[in-house]
Amino acid sequence: MTDRRDFLKKSATVAAAVAAANAWKATGGVASALASVSTPPLEEIPDSAIKELMMTGLTAAKAAGAGYADVRIGRQRQNFVFTREQQIQNVVDTDSMGCGIRALVDGTWGFAATRALTKDGVSAAAKEAVSIAKANRAARDRPVVLTPAPPSVGTWKSAYTKDPWDVSVEEKAALLLKANGEALKVRGVKYIFSGLFFVKEERSYANSEGSLTQQTAVRSWPLMQITAINADQSDFQNRTNIAAPMGRGWEYVLERDLAGHAQQWGEEAVQKLTAKPVEVGRYDLVLHPSHLWLTIHESVAHPTELDRAMGYEANYAGTSFVSPPEKMLGQFKYGPELMNIQGDRNQEGCLGTVGWDDEGVKPEPFLLIKKGIVNDYQTTREQAAWLDWWYKKEGRETRSHGCSYAQNWDNVQFQRMPNVSLLPGEKEQSFEDLIAATDRGIAIVGDGSFSIDQQRYNAQFGGQVFHEIKGGKIVGQLKDVAYQMRTPDFWNSMDMIGGKKSYELGGSFFDGKGQPGQINAVSHGAVPSRFRNINVINTGRKA
Repeated sequence: MTDRRDFLKKSATVAAAVAAANAWKATGGVASALASVSTPPLEEIPDSAIKELMMTGLTAAKAAGAGYADVRIGRQRQNFVFTREQQIQNVVDTDSMGCGIRALVDGTWGFAATRALTKDGVSAAAKEAVSIAKANRAARDRPVVLTPAPPSVGTWKSAYTKDPWDVSVEEKAALLLKANGEALKVRGVKYIFSGLFFVKEERSYANSEGSLTQQTAVRSWPLMQITAINADQSDFQNRTNIAAPMGRGWEYVLERDLAGHAQQWGEEAVQKLTAKPVEVGRYDLVLHPSHLWLTIHESVAHPTELDRAMGYEANYAGTSFVSPPEKMLGQFKYGPELMNIQGDRNQEGCLGTVGWDDEGVKPEPFLLIKKGIVNDYQTTREQAAWLDWWYKKEGRETRSHGCSYAQNWDNVQFQRMPNVSLLPGEKEQSFEDLIAATDRGIAIVGDGSFSIDQQRYNAQFGGQVFHEIKGGKIVGQLKDVAYQMRTPDFWNSMDMIGGKKSYELGGSFFDGKGQPGQINAVSHGAVPSRFRNINVINTGRKA
């Protein structure tokens, strides 16, 4: 097993650099040759001109032989500020803008993109997409059939009230340096890394079936890693991953109040220095949502991507044990009856929330796991038809779940993970209630390193803060904790979950998939949950 997922390498600097590099990459051929054509910033192009460019692309694709085509004109901006102790390390802005066109010819896809937002540039890209589709027919295994979807028309904006691009760099840096200063007041804290990472996406979309949409999404991520070192410098401990990224704006950063919590996080890092090393054995685990989101992501969300289950996605992070669908849907017991896992792109404030996906589909919530049983998969318009037999059996409409997404205008859209969440239980129970009901266990807060196999079946997860539970009470901190699991055994050991008031969101900016690789931002909601008799190992560093 290897730590093979780019998005969970916790160096935001590296991940941001990869994202920026991908964002500025253009496709080859005619579209690339036109990339040097000067065009005004997207916000200076009137909506009518954007619509005209998209219609130009659709017309050119149809004239060249496409049976179906869609056009995305987009702009993606990123802004990040990084600090260390009382120094500003880096301030970076990226800005990428252009047009991507997908064409379907005789059941085969072709895609091309251009930075040239002119009629000639868009037309050339459309013709190139059709040419690529025709060339790809030789490698086609089955013709693409799109599940019907009604045309979508409208505008949408994500749940932010303060645009981070309206906030000065000085204000952003001052907020981070103040938080750093508070953490450094804690005796034993030596190093602080902090940052603010913002993404803004503006997307216009049209397809040959009549869809025409515009949407704007903002995502924000406050970062902080606090490092404590003991007196003889023989050990160090980190407290990191202190705030989940969200599909919100500057108001979310202020709500997180980094300076107000920095000393608490610093004290937690210092306490880990004297924490008792965990004894290997089996424990009941009480997992906080700030930890459980990652376990959900790796052991439930990825295995229920339909392309993985069908073997069409394998090279990037493997396939799935939840396969084949014919033997899983309505039959496989993923967990207990209290386990309901929902996929959606609708939850306000989530990273994966949209008005419409990149096929113009308006998403709706759907249950991947229903009362512990596999009930559905994540789908696009192309993939939904593969499960037509199941939907007819269940008396459901065969439709896409709106899981089509492209990282940027120069990336082809394909099936990407929606927000995937563990729904609350009927009984209102808190994290503290679950601890009080546990005689011998470990409560885990925050996500850490992990490892999982290529079928999402065997895994190991660490965390941030580990509390020892005895007799329903926390009696101290532990360190060097990781638990091992086989996915269905682990989820079937869950016997208690929290209620609606305990529901919290976690997530990642960097969910990687595909070749060439793309990243997707996704949230996972969860409630505190208890898992019985789980194998715990000691990961302690050797001197």
